[in-house]
Amino acid sequence: MAAGTKARVALGLRAQKGGAVVVAAGMERGEPRVVLSTFLATAVAGDRLSAEPYGVAAEFERGPQGKASLEAAAAVAEGRRRQDEQAAIGLGTIVRELEAARCRPVVAALLVNRAGWITDLLEYSGAWPEHVPVAEGLAVRGALRFACKQHDLHVVEFDEKSLPDFAASALGLSAASVDARLNALGILAGRPWRKEQKLACLAAWNALAMKR
Repeated sequence: MAAGTKARVALGLRAQKGGAVVVAAGMERGEPRVVLSTFLATAVAGDRLSAEPYGVAAEFERGPQGKASLEAAAAVAEGRRRQDEQAAIGLGTIVRELEAARCRPVVAALLVNRAGWITDLLEYSGAWPEHVPVAEGLAVRGALRFACKQHDLHVVEFDEKSLPDFAASALGLSAASVDARLNALGILAGRPWRKEQKLACLAAWNALAMKR
């Protein structure tokens, strides 16, 4: 790499309660390499509203006709605002850390699932208790999209379940070869290197390959 040149990297983002697993991956001689593996918090420690806004809202009494109350809606709005704010701050820290390592994020790869059809998370989460965790995950993804927009980072989205097969085909590798590479990358990245980190890394790897 020429002096002053920054390596292109992609950020793989895998949402979970309270934030997201983030893996920054680049390419070196045609092979993926992990530059950074970390966690981006969307919740403030000890602040339940930023950690689970829909869980808090579910505890309010329902309004007329069984709809969510104004108090519940206000709680969710404030919780989501805090999540967006924390996500933007956290992503800014990650971007600066990468720049200090002479790396330039060029794309963010966000893992999603088939619950994207849900448009009214408050009403959805209030319908059944088991809907609440789904809404929380979708809220974190929303905060990640907001943060990427704040930092002018283009986002591509990959379905989490179909990504391994899709990536293997797109990269021209067998599923076993992809898995072997991900396991090897984990040795260098260090712990934790669980399913979440592997998926985030694969998303980043695939997104970066698509940008070439």
